[in-house]
Amino acid sequence: MAPGLLDLVHLTTWAVCAVIKLPQLVAVLRAGSAWGLSVSSLLLELAGLLVFLRYQIYYGYPLETYLEYPVVIAQDVILLCCIMHFSGKSRRAFFFAVLFWGGWYMITLKKLVIDLAMNLCTLVSAASKLVQLQHLWETKDSGQASALTWGMSVYASATRIITTVLTTNDPAVLIRFIVMLILNIWVTATILHYRKTKKTD
Repeated sequence: MAPGLLDLVHLTTWAVCAVIKLPQLVAVLRAGSAWGLSVSSLLLELAGLLVFLRYQIYYGYPLETYLEYPVVIAQDVILLCCIMHFSGKSRRAFFFAVLFWGGWYMITLKKLVIDLAMNLCTLVSAASKLVQLQHLWETKDSGQASALTWGMSVYASATRIITTVLTTNDPAVLIRFIVMLILNIWVTATILHYRKTKKTD
C-alpha cells in the first residue's frame, strides 16, 4: 500500500474515532436513560482499551497506530459516568477510577505481565462485546444502543487490521482487531435487528 494511502487510512480512523462514542452519548443524554446498555460491557471495554494503549506505548509502536485510543478512552469514561448516573450507580465511579489507575501502572512492572495482559485484553474486549450481546438478547430491545457508534467501531477495527499488517505486524494486535471486527459486526447487526423488530411491532 502506498504511504499516502496508509496515511489516509490512519487519518480516517482518527476522524471516526474522534466522534465514535458521540452518537451513543447523545442518545443516552436525550433519553435521560441508559436502557439497552450494559455497564459491565463498558467497563470491560474500557479495561481492554487501557491495556491495549499501554501495550502500544510500552513497545514503542508508532503513534499513528494508536493515536485514537486516548480520545476513545476519554469518551468511554464520559459515557460510563452518564450511564452510571442514569442507572443510579454514580458512587461506584471512584472505585473503578482507582482500579483502572492502579492497573495502568501495575501491568508494566515486567515484560511478561504486559504480554500476558495484552493476550488477556483480547479476551476482555471480546467479553465486553458478548456481554452487550447478551444484554440485547435478554431485553430483546436495543434501547439507547447506537447502531452508528457500533458501525463506526466496525470501520475502526477493519482499518486497524490494515494498518497493523502494514506497520507493526504484531500477531497479538492483529488477532485482537480481527476478533473485534467480527464481534462489532455482530453487535451492530443485533442492534439493527431489534430496532427493526421494535418498529414493526
